[in-house]
Amino acid sequence: MRTRWLVVVLAALLAAIGAVVALGASPAAAAVEDEGAGCPVPGSVSLTATSRLPDPFRTVDGARITSKSDWRCRRAEIKELAERYVYGDKPSKPASVTGTVSSSGITVNVTHNGRTASFSAGVQLPTTGGTGPFPAVIVVGGFGADTATIRAAGAAVISYDPLAVGREGTPRNNKQGAFYTVYGATSSTGLLAAWAWGASRIIDVIEQSGGSVLRADALGVTGCSRYGKGAFAVGAFDQRIALTMPIESGSAGVPILRGIPGESGAQPLSSAYGEQPWLGDAFSAFTGNPNTLPIDMHSVVGMVAPRGLFIMENPAVDWLAARSGSVAALGGAEVYKALGAGANISYWSDVRDGTHCASRAEWRTPLQQHIQKFLLKTGNAAGVFRISSRKAGNLADWRDWQTPTLTDGPPTTDPTGGPTGGPTTPPPAGGGCTATVSVNQWTGGFVATVRVTAGAAPINGWTVGVTLGAGATITSAWNVNRSGNTGAVQLTNVAYNGSVAAGQSTEVGFQGTGTGTGLSPTCTAR
Repeated sequence: MRTRWLVVVLAALLAAIGAVVALGASPAAAAVEDEGAGCPVPGSVSLTATSRLPDPFRTVDGARITSKSDWRCRRAEIKELAERYVYGDKPSKPASVTGTVSSSGITVNVTHNGRTASFSAGVQLPTTGGTGPFPAVIVVGGFGADTATIRAAGAAVISYDPLAVGREGTPRNNKQGAFYTVYGATSSTGLLAAWAWGASRIIDVIEQSGGSVLRADALGVTGCSRYGKGAFAVGAFDQRIALTMPIESGSAGVPILRGIPGESGAQPLSSAYGEQPWLGDAFSAFTGNPNTLPIDMHSVVGMVAPRGLFIMENPAVDWLAARSGSVAALGGAEVYKALGAGANISYWSDVRDGTHCASRAEWRTPLQQHIQKFLLKTGNAAGVFRISSRKAGNLADWRDWQTPTLTDGPPTTDPTGGPTGGPTTPPPAGGGCTATVSVNQWTGGFVATVRVTAGAAPINGWTVGVTLGAGATITSAWNVNRSGNTGAVQLTNVAYNGSVAAGQSTEVGFQGTGTGTGLSPTCTAR
């Protein structure tokens, strides 16, 4: 169990109070690296095998969280389990972090327990001009979302070389780089957590700089391929990151670990563990049986909530496990939805160019929109889910839990109807059920989220009827059985979401081609 200083506890408690108040407001990064630093650390955990994704809303002691404020310490549990079994430990801020920030670069100097290390990062200011301070996107390995688009949108680019912090090509018992200079070459921490630690130290220096060049409260991160794995870890583990944008991260990145062994052509877990020491040493026990892990990557996606998250994947390369990635995104989106932040997560695998880490025209506009919304605070575009039919996962196949309705104020809704948000209506006054639908439409396709709400009495099953417009076809669905794909379609509950308590709701969804606007669902209870 880690030592917790009283001052850290008090700071975390104050941060948590602020987070509860602000959760329904405009999305923002946290003021500290880890808001859950004062939460209890889980003791020993029973590693019981299950093929289903662990419930992100169920604590280690077996209780389900009931309020948004509970998420702070539940997230801290997930973080601890992710470090313990997947990534290795990501230490908190060292005893001394100093450095400089200029219009062309950042220097970082770290001292801890008598050991010192230094590294640096390049800076390119926006091409839109202005005097700053500027929001910025950390580009892991200089290889991520299109930097020209980032700079044109009004954000600076921080070129971060993670190999200076955790070098690839080294054995696990002799790891190299700034992180291992400080914490030891035999540290069990993998490169991804080390890279995340290095990014956090860059943020420390930006915070100390006084904001003359870069804004510490408006930072994003991106990376592609192995650097996409790193970008995902950076955003998950440091709550000061306002916008996380991993691209084609593959095994050890976004995709659920339980799904990879069954996804044809995906990089095996043993390969991802052995190719480089990306993952923590403890993960060696799970490469052949991820079903015994007490968490999975959908919960790591949830660790980013309610901050901005834009996941980009490529279904043309089997090695990248995009089907398992879509399941992780759908599962993590349930955390966003429970926190009232469903419009803050996007997932996009519907791309034409199958080249690995290509600069894609499809992603340019949403990239700009995400920078405007989460870094510049000048936009409010809803999140989108565009899942390629070639690699579409079905969350219903992977979970046996439902998403709770958390208290602490009403959830925020996006008036345009985001992928996991949308308008809600009060429950019916009598028995039976009602259904509402929110649609996220794009050229040629859509995602529809259907909310079923029980009336004054509980229901034990339900059927939603909906008539699709001419030319519209359902290509995939989750958490629901369906009759037909065109015209008049009936959606019927699956085994675990048929029972709905009085006044409570459950949500299902489907993706389709054509136009999904104007849907008018009806609900019949059983």
